[in-house]
Amino acid sequence: MAVPKRKTSQSKRDKRRTHYKVEPVNVSLCPNCKEPKLSHIVCPKCGYYKGKKYLNVEEL
Repeated sequence: MAVPKRKTSQSKRDKRRTHYKVEPVNVSLCPNCKEPKLSHIVCPKCGYYKGKKYLNVEEL
């Protein structure tokens, strides 16, 4: 089994980790109710996705 000969320095370790970033989520407007929603997900406010109703959402 391969074993490192030396300890990896903090700067070397951190330079390797610079590409592990959290990207912002894609938020779009629902074409039916104009509320912000996640892309490719049924709208939680109105229950529509691509012009079809998938969820029965009761208004409060």
